[in-house]
Amino acid sequence: MNHELKEKREVSGIQPLNAETLSLINGFLSYLTVERGLSKNTVQSYYLDLKGFLGYLENGQASRVKGPVFFARQDIVNYMGRLKDNKYSASSVCRFISSVKGFCRFLIIEKLIAEDPSENLKMPKQWERLPKALSIDDIKKLLSHEPATMSRRLFIRDSAMLELLYSSGLRVSEVVSIKINDLNFEGGFLRVMGKGSKERVVPMNRRAVEKIKRYTRDLRPDLLKNKQSPYLFLTGRGTPMTRQRFWQALKKFGIAAGVKLSPHSVRHSFATHLLEGGADLRSVQKMLGHADISTTQIYTKVTGDRIRKVYLEHHPRAK
Repeated sequence: MNHELKEKREVSGIQPLNAETLSLINGFLSYLTVERGLSKNTVQSYYLDLKGFLGYLENGQASRVKGPVFFARQDIVNYMGRLKDNKYSASSVCRFISSVKGFCRFLIIEKLIAEDPSENLKMPKQWERLPKALSIDDIKKLLSHEPATMSRRLFIRDSAMLELLYSSGLRVSEVVSIKINDLNFEGGFLRVMGKGSKERVVPMNRRAVEKIKRYTRDLRPDLLKNKQSPYLFLTGRGTPMTRQRFWQALKKFGIAAGVKLSPHSVRHSFATHLLEGGADLRSVQKMLGHADISTTQIYTKVTGDRIRKVYLEHHPRAK
């Protein structure tokens, strides 16, 4: 597995890693892939997080800890502060914590350390950020809009992808990974391969089914150009859709419709709108593919905040 990847952004002042440290990281990444069965995207994220952290330590920032692993708990905390100073998002800092915790568990398994320096490490409360969901009106505006500047052919594809994203609460990486054989139009559901190669079955609404049928009938054969591909969504050249290309298409939709989007805002909207409509937390957890229900529970805070806002604005005795 080749992990020699280029970071899009690095914390300032970090130098390239030495061969010994890179070997340690590669051993961890092999463990994630073989033993834990994590996806390529997740493994890549762990790699970038650890490369940044260990590069920071090699640059003279580490505590004087003896042994093959040269960092202590305070080093992790210091680096978290550095990420914050460099304007990294709360989600990026959370991912770093997850990466370093996994790395420490690996080091214990390999008997390279006896105690876990990341034990009980939590995200400071003031760094927590709630997911931003679109209003139902914004979702309707987005899904019904037909941008005049877009190619009519590609609009058929992009509209189907966007409708499916909201219909089923999928991650962008899950949408672009869907294969033709994963679809069940008659039953109104599809199979999804989520994080950690965990398969789940999610529903599709009628609009999503109709748009996907139209795409597979009217456009996909032209994109293939007599080639074969198991993947549902294709680029203009007939190759499998990528996360980057999908985000570009989503961004165009948002700008044209006058709706501010992020790569995850449609999925967040799916979860928030279900809970606001009375769906139970366990069902939403299963549809989102969350391993831990505490990840899903953050959406209850979003819906609670909205209810409180409505109360304060409209109840005659609330002011």
